[in-house]
Amino acid sequence: MPDVRMASPQGKWILLTTVLGSSMAMLDSTVVNVALPRIGEDLDANLSALQWTVNAYTLALAGLILLGGSLGDRYGRRKIFVIGVVWFAAASLLCGLAPNTGFLIAARTLQGIGGALLTPGSLALIQASFHPDDRARAVGLWSGFGGIGAAIGPFLGGWLVDGPGWRWVFLLNVPLALLCVPVALRHVPESGDGSKHGRFDVLGAALGALALALVTYALIEARGGSLIIAVTAVAGVAAGIAFVYVEKRRPDPMMPLDIFASRQFTAVNLVTVCVYAALGGFFFLAALQLQVVSGYTALQAGTALLPTTVLMLLFSARSGALADKIGPRIPLTVGPLVSAAGLLLMLRVGPDASYVADVLPAVFVFGVGLVILVAPLTATVLASVDVARAGLASGINNAAARAAGLIAVAALPLLAGMSEEAYRSADAFDAAFDRAMPICAGVLVLGALIAFATVRPLPPDCRKPECLHHSSVTAPPLEGVRSRGRLEAEGKGDGGG
Repeated sequence: MPDVRMASPQGKWILLTTVLGSSMAMLDSTVVNVALPRIGEDLDANLSALQWTVNAYTLALAGLILLGGSLGDRYGRRKIFVIGVVWFAAASLLCGLAPNTGFLIAARTLQGIGGALLTPGSLALIQASFHPDDRARAVGLWSGFGGIGAAIGPFLGGWLVDGPGWRWVFLLNVPLALLCVPVALRHVPESGDGSKHGRFDVLGAALGALALALVTYALIEARGGSLIIAVTAVAGVAAGIAFVYVEKRRPDPMMPLDIFASRQFTAVNLVTVCVYAALGGFFFLAALQLQVVSGYTALQAGTALLPTTVLMLLFSARSGALADKIGPRIPLTVGPLVSAAGLLLMLRVGPDASYVADVLPAVFVFGVGLVILVAPLTATVLASVDVARAGLASGINNAAARAAGLIAVAALPLLAGMSEEAYRSADAFDAAFDRAMPICAGVLVLGALIAFATVRPLPPDCRKPECLHHSSVTAPPLEGVRSRGRLEAEGKGDGGG
């Protein structure tokens, strides 16, 4: 049984290295959007290249994050976490040195692979290391410090872009890794699941990533309307069908399809897709709108979106406790509707927009909606399956959220009629933004309708701390995968979700 105490020096070192590791991935997913206009200007990139700058990272991360968790279980969570941190830092260095968009996109793909290795291990190391009596507090502190990192991310990114330059958004990860890796090797105990001896589902992971890549390519490049785009789209759908077929027939699949036999789990993942598709589209376009149309600097644009993260950091735990009492159906219905209202308020953000009168009300309402819905969403996912499959359920939900954001960034500019050069013209981008926000709001309304029609009361309340603490706006918290044997040893009564 894990026996590290929170108050011990080792406990503090473990918390430090896991926070540093998760913050690298979290910062990168929140600050890059702020840097996009400057990247486009410096590298003479069109809108498709900016979309790929975001999506190359998300694609690799979403496609491989379940495999990353499995590698940690098999070969040691600390080992895979450290490899992920080193990989991520090396890829970040390449991003910072990129001479052109093709090089940057390739480096961002490598970054996503590193993120898929380190992200599952961050929380898993805490759960595998700390004494059960201290675990809830450790997870709370991990989430809180991570929330602070998420809160300062856009501010820091804007400051770097306006100051030393956008390349430092990526180069900043290198010193963080140089601090994180020695601490992990010296102070974090190794952990894994020695009972896992089955083959890795490499074919499933490859087919899943290929399906996402082909569909994303088809959506981003669809403005050309060529035959090859149509063929790519069909091939992406075919790869998705093959992925489902392989996962159904493999004895040890990456994503066991029988987990979707839980209607609640399936329904909540559909809500997740709607919510995080809207989030992905909004955060991609909002930073551009504030800089291209409203004339904000990168620092001002990053700071403008700060209230959303601050609200989630301060009030997610209270929202989770309330949902514990009244059930998830009302929060998962009301939350998306409130966030949708916030997105419609963004239509007021145009040329020379006032922050207090135009931007802040929209961002505040949007953030209140996220506070209402996100913690109950996580709790409902974990409560909808057997406790021994909570890690798998959380991983699938996290991958679904990231895939939804990926598709949204690819599809939304197309649906809103943005040309390749739209972000170079304030008038053209403003008009397209005004078409895009109602689409995002409509997706949130769809999520609310799904929740109202399908979500049912939970079994006994969720006492997992990761259900209550949530401050990232890019994906749900990823619970570390734990083995069935250890879960049973700790007792099934510690929370069915």
